[in-house]
Amino acid sequence: MRKYNVFCIVIAVASLFLFSCNQTPANNTDENDRAHTTATASRWSEEKANEWYAKQEWLVGANFSPSTAINQLEMWQEDTFDPETIDRELGWAADMGMNTMRVYLHDLPYEQDSTGFIDRIDQFLKISEKHHIKPLLVFFDSCWDPFPEAGKQRAPKPHVHNSGWVQSPGQYALKDSTQYPRLERYVKGVVSHFAEDDRILGWDIWNEPDNMTGPSYEAIEIKDKVDYVIPLLDKAFKWARSVNPSQPLTSGIWGGGDWSSHEQLKPIEKLQIENSDIISFHHYEEPADFEKRLTELQRYNRPLLCTEYMARPNGSTFEGFLPIAKENQVAMFNWGFVDGKTQTKYPWDSWTKTYTAEPELWFHDILRTDGTPYIAEEVELIKEMTK
Repeated sequence: MRKYNVFCIVIAVASLFLFSCNQTPANNTDENDRAHTTATASRWSEEKANEWYAKQEWLVGANFSPSTAINQLEMWQEDTFDPETIDRELGWAADMGMNTMRVYLHDLPYEQDSTGFIDRIDQFLKISEKHHIKPLLVFFDSCWDPFPEAGKQRAPKPHVHNSGWVQSPGQYALKDSTQYPRLERYVKGVVSHFAEDDRILGWDIWNEPDNMTGPSYEAIEIKDKVDYVIPLLDKAFKWARSVNPSQPLTSGIWGGGDWSSHEQLKPIEKLQIENSDIISFHHYEEPADFEKRLTELQRYNRPLLCTEYMARPNGSTFEGFLPIAKENQVAMFNWGFVDGKTQTKYPWDSWTKTYTAEPELWFHDILRTDGTPYIAEEVELIKEMTK
């Protein structure tokens, strides 16, 4: 009986050996694929991020939507996509020395017609390339109206800042995890199509993810919004990175919190920083505070992008910020470009204070609708500094 058992064991081992020999190439391939996926799905090293940044010009641009669009949907939906205005206004940007733009996408046009949406992004990139502008594309946004609807968009509310801007994803999708698969398809679908496209500067995963919308929509905003955003933000970074794009990922920290050490950051800020290949942030205060923020963020030894600034009444201005940014090689994207349907020449308080005419000092925006500068000296400064 014992000899029989030994014989069986020998036969079994031999069979397993032969089977494993026959299977080795396939198994090795699988292991290599898994190793490759793991390697390519990781955050960029400091060295890789800084090597990428060293190849860029000093990046100066604006947060851009054409003056004919009230929001992301009106910009990207087929019926209102406006390449003529985009071409004209990006030409104005190039004339003043801008070489990048931060541009918001939205999940609903992809759900409506993914092929058409991808084609329109490609058309936008062709126009951008014509003007030597490389955009930073934004997937999600927690600001303003939490209930976006595809189709015809409402008219602007007179004299109100961003009266029609919409969140992505909307509140219903944010609260409903069964919609995660379609959001995953959106992120992966867009990134995979353009993963090797050098016309794109990078991917901004989520704008101000913990923004609670202030007085504009606070009555209908979900009170525990951040608890829904954090897991989806984490997934969105993973979705984008799983495609292994050649462009970097980021999500900008913002607000007036304590950035003096990594330990002092809020959990969502840590998530943003720890998943960002390049560090982005927003700042709308005085130049001295802007410089302080730069010093705090330089500890990460990664490229810095200020993806929102310039609110004139707050002391956040081109003349105050651009010299500091250029000296520190910080990329700069001001809010607003051409005065239009977003009406961001009006201040944030236009939601609670009545305006009947344009403010004495514009809040955002650089050009009037016909392309003439609101303040000629600002445009001259941008031209001079971007030579």
